[in-house]
Amino acid sequence: MDAYFKKEITYVFAKQEFTFAIANTLFSTFDIDHGTDILIRSIVPNNPKSILDIGCGYGPLGIMLAKTNPQAEITMLDRDLLAVQYTNFNIAKNNITNAVAIGSVGTEAVKEKNFDLVVSNIPAKIGDEAIAEEFILEPYSLLNPGGEYWMVVVSALNRLVPRVGKEHHLQMNEVRKRRGHIVYRIRKPA
Repeated sequence: MDAYFKKEITYVFAKQEFTFAIANTLFSTFDIDHGTDILIRSIVPNNPKSILDIGCGYGPLGIMLAKTNPQAEITMLDRDLLAVQYTNFNIAKNNITNAVAIGSVGTEAVKEKNFDLVVSNIPAKIGDEAIAEEFILEPYSLLNPGGEYWMVVVSALNRLVPRVGKEHHLQMNEVRKRRGHIVYRIRKPA
């Protein structure tokens, strides 16, 4: 592989086994983290034609959604170019043909596109303003009418996410809680 390679992990979702190569310096280098696990098991896709994964890491969310939504085109973004490299490697490793990973700070690289489904395991340590703008409001603005944004956050952000939703009149609801994580869904009116 390369000098950053740590190990490979397997993960079963929707009766399919996925294999992911993980690099030493990326998020969750031991296994699929709890937030990603609860999010992927909570999402109920509405036959999306386009999916955006923001902060994709080494790619588990977007890759699993690509495999289980073959009708959709998946765009996966991360600001870390090593994450993008590993995501593209994992896309090939899992025989995914409907996904691509791109380097991007926030949604910068896809500003001209719209999506039916947006997903993110929101990083907790980037600050409230960055979370509100880059990980809630900008992704929401890229949703097609009737589209949905599914996100997971650590419980510490439960003070911020509902407040941003309320202040901006977003159709947001809490879907699930488990072990320090909360999944939210925002629907854009049709």
